[in-house]
Amino acid sequence: MTAVDDRPALEVGKDRRRKEDARLITGRTRWTDNMVLPGMLHLAMVRSPFAHANIQNVDTSAAQGAPGVVGVFTGKDLADTQGVNINAWPITADQKTPTHLPVCIERVACAGEIVAVVVARSAAQARDAAELVDVDYEELPAVLDMKEAIKDEVLAHPDLGTNKSAFWRLDSAEQGSGGDVEEAIAKAREGGIVIEREYRQQRLVPAFMEPRSTVVDPTGDQMVVWSATQVPHILRFAIAATMGIQESKIRVVAPDVGGGFGGKLQTTPEEFATIAVARRLGKPCKYTETRSESMVSAHHGRDQWQKLTLSAEKDGTVTGLKVELLADLGAYVAIVGGGVPVLGAWMFNAIYKFPAYQFNCQTVLTNKTWVDAYRGAGRPEATYGIERLMDELAAEVGVDPIAIREKNWITKDEFPFTTVAGMTYDSGNYEAATEKALELFGYDELRAEQKRRREAGDPVQLGLGVSTFTEMCGLAPSRVLGSLSYGAGGWESASIRMLATGTVEVVSGATPHGQGHETAWSQIVADRLGIPFENVEVLHGDTQTAPKGMDTYGSRSLVVGGEAIVRAADKVIEKARPIAAHMLEASVDDIEFSAGQFTVRGTDKGVGITDIALATFAAHDLPDGVEPSIDADATFDPVNFSFPHGTHLCAMEVDTETGATTMRKYVCVDDIGTIINPLIVEGQMHGGLVQGIAQALWEGAEYDEQGTLVSGSFVDYTLPTAADTISYVSEHTTSPSTTNTLGTKGVGEAGTIASTPAVVNAIVDAVRHLGINDIQMPCTPERVWKAIQSAGGTQDAAPVAEAQPHFDEGAPNQDPAAGTTDGAAQ
Repeated sequence: MTAVDDRPALEVGKDRRRKEDARLITGRTRWTDNMVLPGMLHLAMVRSPFAHANIQNVDTSAAQGAPGVVGVFTGKDLADTQGVNINAWPITADQKTPTHLPVCIERVACAGEIVAVVVARSAAQARDAAELVDVDYEELPAVLDMKEAIKDEVLAHPDLGTNKSAFWRLDSAEQGSGGDVEEAIAKAREGGIVIEREYRQQRLVPAFMEPRSTVVDPTGDQMVVWSATQVPHILRFAIAATMGIQESKIRVVAPDVGGGFGGKLQTTPEEFATIAVARRLGKPCKYTETRSESMVSAHHGRDQWQKLTLSAEKDGTVTGLKVELLADLGAYVAIVGGGVPVLGAWMFNAIYKFPAYQFNCQTVLTNKTWVDAYRGAGRPEATYGIERLMDELAAEVGVDPIAIREKNWITKDEFPFTTVAGMTYDSGNYEAATEKALELFGYDELRAEQKRRREAGDPVQLGLGVSTFTEMCGLAPSRVLGSLSYGAGGWESASIRMLATGTVEVVSGATPHGQGHETAWSQIVADRLGIPFENVEVLHGDTQTAPKGMDTYGSRSLVVGGEAIVRAADKVIEKARPIAAHMLEASVDDIEFSAGQFTVRGTDKGVGITDIALATFAAHDLPDGVEPSIDADATFDPVNFSFPHGTHLCAMEVDTETGATTMRKYVCVDDIGTIINPLIVEGQMHGGLVQGIAQALWEGAEYDEQGTLVSGSFVDYTLPTAADTISYVSEHTTSPSTTNTLGTKGVGEAGTIASTPAVVNAIVDAVRHLGINDIQMPCTPERVWKAIQSAGGTQDAAPVAEAQPHFDEGAPNQDPAAGTTDGAAQ
């Protein structure tokens, strides 16, 4: 056998159209709602119109007699079999966690809760019959505002005796990672700068493309559950743990899933109710929600008040940061909902060298839809707060927002850097990303234009927004999660099966919902094993095919799941090495592997890894004691989070006469470590940007005084379309992660995290000379116009801070006298 040096170009770093797309865009998909099983029945949910009420009686008689109806079940009917929605992250030992039944029995705690389930032979018949269920409610007082909830005057759950769920603190002085923040603030009040602001993170709806759907077949030895979920493995565990079903008797399949954004990171009442009814009837059952049901009953995101205090010296050097967070959990503590606000604890300090820091979080219960992870999960909230605050500090000192960031950020020579919050950032280069972004943006030219408009009193003012951010990705390591009382690990699993005909099956525990895993995983394996990209098949989303996994959320798929695949591939190579040595009649120590070929060092003798797979399948001539398989499994538990970062710059035009805002330009330069597929990354960035920009400008879940979601459809909840957006400029710098083989950092949430403060900073920058330092999101024309009117609406031609020299450590500071001793005015 002779080695042939016919090495294909590397796949990692190559633009590859997604393998999945041929199936997805031609309709040959496997959505859960496409499932049709023999004898399958359909479910409809009867939901409470009240935010808080006792259930006096549920009359199902009329519905029972409706055409096609097989049965109607109340909470009492299903009491012993319906299980319970779990909370997997009790952030404190004394956290108040109300019991969350899938179908309510005695009381509803938010509008949209299920009070009965109708089963019929068609979905239309089930929905029609659901209208006939007569529920007698005794309406109770509801608490809807989190600031009112904390007073405990009206209780979301009277049996708990309080609305306060948990209080959690991180203090740099207590944990030894920094100084005393109260001392830093007190010192700044005497002779420095103190900035105090309160920011609102409005409630958002994840609004995934595919509504949630569940199909349950209880008729075999194993109960099979198909679900539009991000977490099939976690769902399987929750079913076994709460419904009394042996885990080995449960198979969960997540087929093609049309988006999630955290909104399908859940074990849902609808899943448990469908399972309970299917088992009760012994028939396959399907439930698919309507869009209106999804808006009111699928979990929401964000919903926080942030009270922030930043202290600094007069020249703008930060000395302390105190965060007081009030987070609305809604009516229940969702699967990781209680911990989502806490994720921000390690990110409020961001890329800055704060000597002292304190984070305080109070979570509260209200009579609104439960809140859990939404794209970014705690990191967008933290980034928004600190990036808005850094702009306020720049204004107080009288310097450009870029200059204040340069003064305080971690420099490229200081990595690895342990932050005041106790996180160790392994790599980064904020200077490079910012320098590239400024150049692409034309920052100085736009500042000059802003100055001209300001001086001319132009009714349409220009504002420039900056967001220099970092985030923690790859939710892990397991020991860290354990120390935080998180109910699961942060590892991920993978298997590689070498088939006899030269193709490869990759089994991944990470479950995609639109990210392009099949393509990226194929690229990684093609390079690692030296086989054609087309010869790799990726399997996922089925607990029978992929029995081990922690699923997909928190930008962990590539950083953790991809690394598991690399390690499984390396094990395949090592298992194949003694077989190659045997076939080449050489010592194992002399065998080298490269580009799919095993060769004898110093010779041209070689054998391909696919030839070894065939020889192993035949097993006619293997070395003694070697098993006839080179397949391999690997489970990877990371040693640290990964920390992507970037600089986002936004130019917004604001019509001071109408409040209308128009995006002029948006540039982002992100450092996400090694890029596997630039085309997928570009898609992730653009999608993330739109979601973050939408929070800044358009989106918000609004309730009326009775607790009814008044933005419960896309008529009232403003999602952007392509017509509402512009073309973004997206580029990258690269400082590989040092904590995984590939050097990857994660990209799924970066755009959403960074873009919201960039947009709001730009809007505020456009009208700051009118005396405005904040506009509550979403920054609708009405809110912008009202802010201008409240400030007097007078353009006083206040000077624009001159752009400071960038990346010049010898540049003089702005005159300290430009600052004030107290920047607390709201």
